This record gives sequence, C-alpha cells and structure tokens, in this order.
Amino acid sequence: MKKIAIFFFIISFQLQSQQILPERERAKVVDEILADRFNNLLPKLMDRTGIDMWILISREYNEDPVLKTMLPATWLNARRRTIILFYRDKEKQSIEKLAVARYNFGENIISAWDKDKEPNQWKRLMQLIDERNPNKIGLNFSKYFNIADGLDKTDFDEFMQHLPNKYHNKVVSAQPLATGWIETRTEREMVIYNQLVDITHDIIAEAFSEKVITAGITTTTDVEWWMRDKVTKLGLETWFHPSVDVQRSNEVLGNHLYSFSNRPDKMVILPGDLLHCDFGITYLRLNTDCQELAYVLKSGETKPPVYLQKALAEGNKLQDIFTSNFIEGQTGNQILLKSLEEAKAQGLKPSIYTHPLGSYGHSSGPTIGMWDAQQGVKGTGDYPLFHDTVYAIELNTTVTIPEWKRDIRVMLEEAGFYGKDGFRYVNGRQTKLLVIPRQKKVLGN
Repeated sequence: MKKIAIFFFIISFQLQSQQILPERERAKVVDEILADRFNNLLPKLMDRTGIDMWILISREYNEDPVLKTMLPATWLNARRRTIILFYRDKEKQSIEKLAVARYNFGENIISAWDKDKEPNQWKRLMQLIDERNPNKIGLNFSKYFNIADGLDKTDFDEFMQHLPNKYHNKVVSAQPLATGWIETRTEREMVIYNQLVDITHDIIAEAFSEKVITAGITTTTDVEWWMRDKVTKLGLETWFHPSVDVQRSNEVLGNHLYSFSNRPDKMVILPGDLLHCDFGITYLRLNTDCQELAYVLKSGETKPPVYLQKALAEGNKLQDIFTSNFIEGQTGNQILLKSLEEAKAQGLKPSIYTHPLGSYGHSSGPTIGMWDAQQGVKGTGDYPLFHDTVYAIELNTTVTIPEWKRDIRVMLEEAGFYGKDGFRYVNGRQTKLLVIPRQKKVLGN
C-alpha cells in the first residue's frame, strides 16, 4: 500500500510541479507572448505572404477567430466594432500596429482614432489606408479555411463601400497570413507547450488508474466526468468533452464513429478491457489533444497480453512512417498519400486523420487526412507544411487479434512539433499500455 501511495503522490507532484499559474500571472505571460508575436513573428509572416497591410474587423460577441487570439489578456471579447490594422514597411523594417477603436488594444496596439476629430470610424480607417498606400490589403475571408474566414458580410460590405475605388483591386484574401499567424509557434510557446502536454499525460495516467477505475463498478461515463472535474479543479479548461470507450474480446469492431459519437455510454469497465480515451486541455491560449490506451488486468495477470502490446507497436510503427514524411513544402495531401502507401506496403491497415493544433484544437494549417477522406482533403489538404508548427498526430491501424477472434483499432494521438531540425513529439508518445490496477506492476506480483 505504501508503494501505491507513493505512485499517486508522484502524479500529484508532477501536476503541481508544472506550476499552473493564477489568472494574473497567466495574463502577464499571454501579453508577453503576444508582444513577441506582433513584433517578431508577424513581420516575417507578412513578408512571406507578400501582404503589407492586414485589416481585421470584429464586433463584440461576433469575433473573428484570428482576432480572438490577439485580444489582450484582460479583454475577453472585442468592444463595439474593433478594427485592427497592421502595416509592414519591408524597406524600413518596421511594423505598425494600429487600432481604429475608441481604446488602445491593450499595450501592444495603440488607438489611431480620435472620434472628436473624425466621428466616422470607417472614414478614419480609409485615411490610414490612404496615408500608407499599401500594395495588398488582406482581409479575413476564405473558402476552405474556417478560422481565416472571420470577416462577416456586414463589415465586408461596409468596408468595400467606403474603400476608394483605386484600392479595390488590391484587396486579397489574407488566408495565408491568417493561417500562418494561427499555426506558427514561437520558441517560448514551445517551452510552455511541453508543460501543457505533460499535464495532459498526467491527467490521463491518473484517470486510467485504480484511483479512478474499479473494474466491475466504474463506467466509461464516470471516467469522462472525472476528467472534466479534474481539469476544472486544476483551474484549466477543456475544448471538448473527453471520451472513453472500450474494446473487448466478445464484441465486433465498430466503425470509426464508434469511438466518438455512436459508442454506448455508461459501459461498465471490466477486467480484460482495452480502454481508449480522447482528451485535451486549454491553457495559456494553447490546446492539447491526446489519445491513449490502457488495459484492465484480469485476475492473476501482472501485465497486458503480448498480443496487445504488439498491436500498440503496430500503431507506433504507423506513427514513425507518417512523421518521417514531414517535409517542408509538402502539402497535407502529399504527406497523407505517401504515408498510407508506405504503411500498406509494410502490411499495416492504416487510417490517418491528423490536424493542426495550437491556438485552436482543430486549428488552421494543412489537414492531413480525415477519417472519412483517406484520398485527400480539397483545400486545406492542399496547404503546405511550414516549420515551427504543431500537429495532433492522430491516426489508427486495424490489427487482427486471433485470441479475441476479431479486429481491434489501435487509436493514437499525440502533439508533435515540426521545426528546422525535423519532427519531434512535444512531450513523448505512448509506447506501453497503461495498466489498471497499477499496483500489480508496482508490487511485481
């Protein structure tokens, strides 16, 4: 019993050691990161995309998803109609950050509108545009990238009505710039990201343990709500409701939707079950998304059956094939099709549905497959891979288990970072099944 207590103390200590910050300290970190992104990252992205003026327009409670990621830490929403203008002068190596609003947009973006001098907000915006005479004016509209499509019709129409005719042909979709802003991570953000994923792993490890699960009593729904409660108690948030599902020897394999929406709830967890969870948290404006597996020991067992461990190894093999194809400039569809071809050639039965991860859970960037689109994804799948981006490496491989007389699906998901040195997992990946109850392994019985 002493060793069990030590195990749970270690999990608790790990979570505490991540130093989850109080709100005031979080706000300080968020604003510092924003300043770095505005001053150092944004100019590079504007140069890369050739958009020298970027205009974001939002109204309170109807915020552009990109603008929401730029809000000062003490702003939970836009105010009235908020207009942000970024102007990049590449020759002078300068970046202007202006708010056509009644207030400074926090400390990073200053107000450029004095209503007493010019009562009309749109006219003031046009003055700022005319003074700078940009080559391209980027607005957030996009057919395929939802996060980059945040400009509503009313604001677009009013903008175009006020914009002088000589600038109309300079208006372009800011999608490449908006996506670059959303998907690109800074060095400091990646330090923080490691902590987020570590916390996520620790919560899953505790959820898939005898502290939470008693075989024959605890249900999958119980575990899901325990995870939600744990996140709340830690002062964090989750961007989707956790899911926990079961694969066992006396049931057939369901379709892909089984694990996400069609699974029966309140399933009592039993010895011999293979458990799977899908879980993620939100902290410091970053998101995680993780799927892991656990095995519930039968009486007399001290470790999972070898055939299940081998099945997990098949999943790891698919991960290796897939991430080896992360090459800058390759599109999501190119990476998907090459990986599927290689995996099938090695005898795997793969399905890949990886998505960008970061400012949003299902974030902006190259979509690399969907579970129901294994031939490629039009639009978002045609977007290329860039450095300094994070992905939820989400996939599965179907494995035949003769001992169970059925197939199982090894579903895995881990945060991965692609940078100038290649691909790496943000905080490792699962290579061994979690075991319930953990004491069987700790005590060596």
